[in-house]
Amino acid sequence: MNKRKDLGQHFLKSKTIARSIVDSAKITRNDIVLEIGTGHGILIPYVCKNAKQVFSIENDHDLYLAAKSNFHDYSNLVLEYGDGFKSVHSFSIFISNLPYSKSRFAIEWLLQKKVSRAVIMVQKEFAEKLVSNEEHKAISVLANYGFRIKFLMNVRKSNFFPMPKVDSVVMLLEQKKVIQKILILTVNRIFSYRRKTLQNILKQFGVNSTSKKRLDELSGDEIIKIAKKIIRS
Repeated sequence: MNKRKDLGQHFLKSKTIARSIVDSAKITRNDIVLEIGTGHGILIPYVCKNAKQVFSIENDHDLYLAAKSNFHDYSNLVLEYGDGFKSVHSFSIFISNLPYSKSRFAIEWLLQKKVSRAVIMVQKEFAEKLVSNEEHKAISVLANYGFRIKFLMNVRKSNFFPMPKVDSVVMLLEQKKVIQKILILTVNRIFSYRRKTLQNILKQFGVNSTSKKRLDELSGDEIIKIAKKIIRS
């Protein structure tokens, strides 16, 4: 358990919230659901109720074995042990109570997948960063380009064990477009020069510009256009 805590993994214990998370995903009999982080399986009964197929992947072997024992009677459930982010399954809906340490990685991974929507639980501070208009972050530019993002509910830290130091937020991500890895890498690299002017940023990529603007003066869509220009150059 201490290892899981070190990774930023905290287990939801409220069945009411678990049900609300799954309800928000609007799962139908045509949907294939991927859950990364089975944990103690609190979402499984609700996810399996309506889905065509559910893949739930857990990288803690003890938790995986416990889930195999506790949920063996769900005919539409496949439990797997390993790194869910290396999964090759196709899926239409993604659900996860993401470890805090994996939130950014998970968003970038999900942006590259063909998915209808995702319902994720993340640290409140990370959620606010995704939708902040005050200061651009690479992840917020990418997430808002690829998804329509909606806050669903706040979840107080007392609803988890072990109890984290911060509250969480459940978010709905509805896909607008799939993003290629090269665009993600380029936007991240652009932001590594964020204190420079656009002219000096583009110089790092061998692209000419006379613009003295900085990233915070540009919209997310403008930054994406710049990244695409760099990729084409």
